[in-house]
Amino acid sequence: MMVKSYRGRQMLRYFQFNNGLTWGMAAVFFLLSINFSPLSFKLPLLIGAVVHAVLSVLHTVMLKEMKRASFDADQQQPLFKVFSLLLILGLFAGNIFTFLSGAIARKKNPDVGFIYSLYMVLVDVFIIVVTLLNLFKPFVSNTFLLTLYLLIAVLLFHIVVAVFGQKWYHLNKKAQVTGLVLLVLTALLGNVLALFVAVSMYKTNQDLAGDRRQTSVREKLTRNQAALLGLMFITFLISLAWTSNFTFSESFAVQNNYANILQPPTMASPFGTDNYGRDVFSRIVFGSQISLAVGLLSTLLPFFIGGTLGAVSGFYGNRTDNVIMRLLDVLYAIPGMLLAITIVASFGASTTNLIIALSLGSIPSYARTMRANVMQVANYEYVEAARALGQDNRTLILKHIVPNAMAPMIVRSTLTIGTAVISTSSLSYLGLGVEAHVPEWGNILRIGSQYLETNPYLAIYPGLAIILLVLSFNFLGDGLRDATDPKLN
Repeated sequence: MMVKSYRGRQMLRYFQFNNGLTWGMAAVFFLLSINFSPLSFKLPLLIGAVVHAVLSVLHTVMLKEMKRASFDADQQQPLFKVFSLLLILGLFAGNIFTFLSGAIARKKNPDVGFIYSLYMVLVDVFIIVVTLLNLFKPFVSNTFLLTLYLLIAVLLFHIVVAVFGQKWYHLNKKAQVTGLVLLVLTALLGNVLALFVAVSMYKTNQDLAGDRRQTSVREKLTRNQAALLGLMFITFLISLAWTSNFTFSESFAVQNNYANILQPPTMASPFGTDNYGRDVFSRIVFGSQISLAVGLLSTLLPFFIGGTLGAVSGFYGNRTDNVIMRLLDVLYAIPGMLLAITIVASFGASTTNLIIALSLGSIPSYARTMRANVMQVANYEYVEAARALGQDNRTLILKHIVPNAMAPMIVRSTLTIGTAVISTSSLSYLGLGVEAHVPEWGNILRIGSQYLETNPYLAIYPGLAIILLVLSFNFLGDGLRDATDPKLN
């Protein structure tokens, strides 16, 4: 097999990654369409399975064509272009994988900004679809329509950026700045991928101006499709957690409705209702705020505290190192989950106590990581040169050592956020996390587990939310690790 151009290799990489996933979606739709007792089929889901199967066949045919030695990505046949367009239209059937493959195949020069813009548009689409489900509820929040119109306007703007973004490089300076400012402002709705697109466009514009630079982690990350999918789902949850304050009515998530107890999934309640008549879908949406906040804060606190202690210990060494690390060894000897249970049981179940409990157990591991990195970087020649020029210890640590020792810490933090989310849900499941009435994924799962035989969906949906979030952080962490590993680059 011979691929002649970088574009061809890029297309082949995306099609190979997405091909199995497209067939997987067709299989899932087919299995969901089957009623086993008595044996019958749900027509809407069966039609969806057929549509996804057709898209998968087109995707596979295009993949085989790209593997041919005579294939030229820059000279595509008309039928190949038609197939690419059909794959893009697969988004209307909910198949994001064919959409990504088709968009990459149709774009003549898919740069880093374009790739991030595809995922940015997907996040907008998902947010709007989830928001529109509120139309089936008895009432909506007062700010629903205004926020919905704003989300649609942002989606249209992002589509323009994705389709015509490369023309931005030919605009005058004032128009370029205006476009970037508008793009950054759209990130205020929680879609942080807009920041990735803005930075990518700005950096690419510098490259076109002749400013040479080293390939960044942001650019290397686009080579890892699993990491991009994880980043997309995390961004989706961040945006959903923020916009839900203006589009969802919290009353459906927290107020008891005894006339609506244990109802099966409907359009008004896509995930059914629990034993108090509360909408499980709304509870999962609002629960994302707690899960993300606790996961992020319980990672950031040990990141900064443990990082500071590790940097001081690794730089000064000797007695300072012994004192700090021996104290942390005492804390490290206590199992993290046992420490968290003890703290929460002693001071009561609350979000603040949960964050503190999860943070304390992670401080030693972050300190050890930073200490090892600082000890390595402190011996580099440029640090010795800065010391010879008379710079004090504070400047050496903050300016020369810590910035160059942060990459492993950042990778570690993305990997441990998933662990923090699991710990949060586990403690809430045991009744030792946040307050029992608060919509948090662990609390929702604990209630749903009581009805596994009669209403299994009450436990399946919050469990899937936890799994997807943890997997997303793990995928992103793996991608960052690969992007920062010099042996792989």
